[in-house]
Amino acid sequence: MRLKQFWEKIKYRLIRRKMKRMISKTINIRLKSAIICLAILFNSILLLSSCGSSASKEAVVEVKEVLPENIVELNADQYKMANVKMGAIEFRSLSDLIKINGLISAPPQNIATVSTPMGGFIKNTSLMQGSQIKKDQVLAMVENPEFIDLQQNYLESKNQLEYVEADYNRQKDLYKDNISSAKSFQQVTSEYKVLKGKMNALGQKLALIGINPETLTETNIQRAIAVKSPISGFVKQVNVNIGKYVSPTDVLFEIVNTSKLTVELTVFEKDIHEISIGQRLRFGLSDEGKDQYIAVIYQVGKVLQNDKTIKVFATITNPSVRLIPGIYITASVETHNNSMTALPSDAIVQFDGKDYIFVFDRVKQENGKAITEYKLVQVKRGASDNGYTGVILPEGFDIKKAKIVIKGAYNLMAAKKNAGDMAC
Repeated sequence: MRLKQFWEKIKYRLIRRKMKRMISKTINIRLKSAIICLAILFNSILLLSSCGSSASKEAVVEVKEVLPENIVELNADQYKMANVKMGAIEFRSLSDLIKINGLISAPPQNIATVSTPMGGFIKNTSLMQGSQIKKDQVLAMVENPEFIDLQQNYLESKNQLEYVEADYNRQKDLYKDNISSAKSFQQVTSEYKVLKGKMNALGQKLALIGINPETLTETNIQRAIAVKSPISGFVKQVNVNIGKYVSPTDVLFEIVNTSKLTVELTVFEKDIHEISIGQRLRFGLSDEGKDQYIAVIYQVGKVLQNDKTIKVFATITNPSVRLIPGIYITASVETHNNSMTALPSDAIVQFDGKDYIFVFDRVKQENGKAITEYKLVQVKRGASDNGYTGVILPEGFDIKKAKIVIKGAYNLMAAKKNAGDMAC
């Protein structure tokens, strides 16, 4: 009996232990299922939340205003950055312009080619290209034994003439008193005139080489002569050095006076009828970036060159030390003055090969902030003059009420193109 009860107790304990294990496994399975369900539920909530967020964004996108292509918006900060300045359409008298190539030149009376009337050797010179000189300044000294001979001949002729002149006066008085024969008087008269002519000729030669015959005496004969500048200006070319022999045909120096420069234009046949005396033209140097010099046409050629062009000359009204003869320029010649609607040139911008201006449209409120709108209006560009450009406006454009962007138009165009830093 006791053995049987013992085995029943052991059996009961085994069954109880097995039941506990089964219950534990069941609980673990249920816990895992619950955790999986919770995870699925959590993911579903996140997914629904994400869908709801994207849906709301799509809703915002759908609500956002779509701007026309010709409208640009700026908020207050962007407006300050763009540095926009408003103005109005003006009526101005603008000239049509013709672009003509030319160069800066000096008139013939302001250019001097210096040579010596008689050959000789260069004794000294101190000039270089670009040296500034004044009229009658000594450029070089030239010496030659022939200078001594010329002065000697002049002095001999002068002394002989004094003797012959005294004899001539005596024979003249004797001839009047019928004391001397006519033949003797004629012979003395001929000799007197020959010597007088010879002395005058020698005196002119001396004056030609810079020696004053009136002050020449036996004690101041000089072997070198001074080559002087006939004008004031700058040395353009130096062709001599000390010891070099020069002949009368050699060019020693070239002098240019730059105080009165001219503009020399080459006008083609098709533009000749547009050019006349008194017209103004503007030009500038390449490194200055603008046409700041003004000239007035004073001479128009009347004969066509071989290349079917004529030369036109203009006087510069505002000369500058920066203008140098030989500089090539492109000049804008004013032809016809026309009164037309005009704006500052900076108010006109280009986009896709067309010209536009920006016109103030309105100020609106978005989320409590002021937004300024500008309308892009296509125009046709006309003549340009003194910082203003003529514009042909579209039909129906209200000139009196329109407010035009005259400064900052390029920034507005950048906002339209990029729709980034500047655009709303």
